[in-house]
Amino acid sequence: MWDRLVGNWVYGGFLAGVLLLLLTPVIARSWSTVLTATFLLLPVYMIHQYEEHDDDRFRRFFNQTVGQGKEVLSPRAVFVINIPGVWGVIAISLWLTAFVAAEYALIAVYVVLVNAVVHVVGVAVFHGYNPGLGTAIALFFPAGAYALWEVQKSGGASLGTHAIGLLIAVGTHAAILLYAKYKRTTAKPA
Repeated sequence: MWDRLVGNWVYGGFLAGVLLLLLTPVIARSWSTVLTATFLLLPVYMIHQYEEHDDDRFRRFFNQTVGQGKEVLSPRAVFVINIPGVWGVIAISLWLTAFVAAEYALIAVYVVLVNAVVHVVGVAVFHGYNPGLGTAIALFFPAGAYALWEVQKSGGASLGTHAIGLLIAVGTHAAILLYAKYKRTTAKPA
């Protein structure tokens, strides 16, 4: 059962993302605009993950390009990166936004915006489309910019909170690349 969950999480995530979007007016009707904008980043990310990971597209692409033909990302690694690493981080950002301060929305905001930038940079690096590029451009830039604007409108955020959000987002992507570099030295061909 665990292997099926690891192998098929993206399909349940896509359906959950659509459902969360449809339920947002009910769930979030008494929430602040900042909390609602931050919440919307989760289903937007789930929809993005469908474009990115359907048919194991991203893992195969990453292993071929970054892994240079070696399996540097396994299905389990992709699961861990996306479930606790994305959904979990956005959930923590939501909790902090709701119960500590609105500026903690920046964690989720930067997770989305940095990922969008990585996809766009990937076009130049890999000379073409990379899995997830379409939704990164169509969904992440506008949703992330809107959430960032709402944080600023609500009273702004300290430079420290911007740094925390940016450090988490950039650090996560850097950790994936460092992991892939390490695995490339020990992995077998994909």
